[in-house]
Formats: sequence, structure tokens, C-alpha cells
Amino acid sequence: MTRQSKFPTGWDEKRVKRVLEHYETQSEDEAVAEDEAAYEDTNQTFMEIPNELIPVVRELIAKKTELTPNV
Repeated sequence: MTRQSKFPTGWDEKRVKRVLEHYETQSEDEAVAEDEAAYEDTNQTFMEIPNELIPVVRELIAKKTELTPNV
């Protein structure tokens, strides 16, 4: 019996492979530049969240994503 992987909405095997290839072939300098650019993006906020709250935060984000198309 083969087990079929489940992907989040909007994801498929092709997209997963593209993301993996991106990060596996990225140089250390490219990775640092990508991280720095993320911190400079005014459309995102980085927060320190206690580990035990991560499932709750993920659930809230998933609900928001379901209500807001193209996020």
C-alpha cells in the first residue's frame, strides 16, 4: 500500500521540490542576504513566541489565511 502525502492548500510535490532545491543549492552568503531582506520587509513582523504557544499561533494564521485569499 502506498501512502500519498498531504500538502497544505496551494502546495504540491512540484512546489515542495522547488523550495527544497532553492535552499539546498543556496550559498551561505545568499542565505544571509535572504534572512536580512526578510527582516527589512515592512510587510512582516518577527516575534519571539514561547514554544508552547506555537500550535495556537499556527492555527490562528491558518484561519486568517483561509479567510484571506492570496495571502
